[in-house]
Amino acid sequence: MQKNLAVVSDDAAQTSQYLTFEVGNETYSIGIRGIKEIIEYGKLTTVPMMPSFIRGVINLRGAVVPVLDLLARFGQGRSETQRRTCIVIVAADNGGEPSDFGILVDAVDEVVGIPAADIEPVPCFGSMDPRFIVGLGKVAERFVAILDIDRIANSAHLPAQTRLVSTDRMPVPALPA
Repeated sequence: MQKNLAVVSDDAAQTSQYLTFEVGNETYSIGIRGIKEIIEYGKLTTVPMMPSFIRGVINLRGAVVPVLDLLARFGQGRSETQRRTCIVIVAADNGGEPSDFGILVDAVDEVVGIPAADIEPVPCFGSMDPRFIVGLGKVAERFVAILDIDRIANSAHLPAQTRLVSTDRMPVPALPA
């Protein structure tokens, strides 16, 4: 179930295209310009000492691609894989360095056009954490959170105890003889 997405151009002024998907009991969206493809959920290789929201890595045509669990990234537990679970491969700016990563989603819904006039700012109240949300788009009489993929991927936005450490700077332990 591999889908390649092309950027859909909309003649209507200031309308952008977003992929909507389900995570937990919520619907989220991301701009399709950053989406590379959608692939079927497959075997992940776990990597020791990674934050809990990094479920593992996959081999995508010879490249190692980390897969993030959005539910865990949002501090709401761990996603359970289901029949419609898939991985959305996105390109992000990770602290000035372009990188691809996958996001684990329960189900992909559809691509929708949201006019700029129908995107509201994230309200600042209560327990809502706006770090990863660009805005709230009006879609079919409800709001859908528009996620900021660069911030989700960027380790500078991680709490200090969960920041990813580059393995190039880590010493390789000597094996016993």
